[in-house]
Amino acid sequence: MEEIISLCQKLKDTHSLKFSEYLFILDTVTPDISEQIFTMAKKMTQEEFGQKIYRRGLIELSSYCKNDCYYCGLRASNTEAKRYRLSKEDILESCAYGYNKGFRTFVLQGGEDPYFSDELLSNIIETIKNKYPECAITLSLGERSFQSYKELKRAGADRYLLRHETITPTHYTKLHPRQLSLDNRIECLNHLMELGFQVGTGIMVGSPFQTNDAIANDLVFIQKLRPHMIGIGPFLPHSSTPFRDKEKGSLSTTLLLISLCRLMDKTVLIPATTALCTLDTKGRELGILAGANVIMPNISPMSVRNKYMLYDNKVFTDEEKLEETLKAIGYSTSVARGDNRRHNNDL
Repeated sequence: MEEIISLCQKLKDTHSLKFSEYLFILDTVTPDISEQIFTMAKKMTQEEFGQKIYRRGLIELSSYCKNDCYYCGLRASNTEAKRYRLSKEDILESCAYGYNKGFRTFVLQGGEDPYFSDELLSNIIETIKNKYPECAITLSLGERSFQSYKELKRAGADRYLLRHETITPTHYTKLHPRQLSLDNRIECLNHLMELGFQVGTGIMVGSPFQTNDAIANDLVFIQKLRPHMIGIGPFLPHSSTPFRDKEKGSLSTTLLLISLCRLMDKTVLIPATTALCTLDTKGRELGILAGANVIMPNISPMSVRNKYMLYDNKVFTDEEKLEETLKAIGYSTSVARGDNRRHNNDL
């Protein structure tokens, strides 16, 4: 439909659409039109980044979490979850392995585990930075106080990932217990931006009770926030959560949203997530061909990789196979840190 392509061209040119325009795309798009949008987004990505994909080494610090989000396998009330915490030595060994493999960004991710205090995290971050000063450190450790974020930034953290999941209050309350607040989530994102982090947000596609209206609201929120990274991945159920019987998120909708986010911002960093290739064996490649430009292979110790289970049937990808997969679709990995250039230039 010409009107949809026209709206996508407008998004590319002006970096924004109205709620009603996003909703029209979501409500009326067809597979054929989606393919045209994917092509637009892929071309835009290649013009900005070439055919290089940034690599991030993912280190999953802890499977403990104080929260009880209804969709997450790490939720506090899941008595069947396999719990662990990495030691500082484990983390440094993972960094050494990753550095030798060419990674120049380390992503420290975990549940909201009070064990990892500001003091402990700052010590870990400072040690990594002293040993690998040319490397970036990304944190994905949930909601913390302004003072906590400030201390972690002072210690040397460069980036922070905090997906807002949904900007629609009624939807948020259906995904989270009452102790968690959408207002606090947004305040955390604003604090991270204020402190000068490269900030990432994003959503689960197809999360229970999600509507196209909610997704359109999310896109408007993202374009207003102007994050440096956007995580768009499908909802996948976990057998030990209240959402165990809910349907998986849609591959086609996930790819469409990756493309729309790319058209919204040529500089943004968008991962082809593990959840995407868990949903579909070709999911990572399809994500890249729709506008993603980041992959995050797991470099955690082998002994814990099957314990950090946000959802069932998580896929683990061999490094060499990953390189072959990228080569098959005409891409290769970049050895650069892969900072968002807008972060420094304020484009």
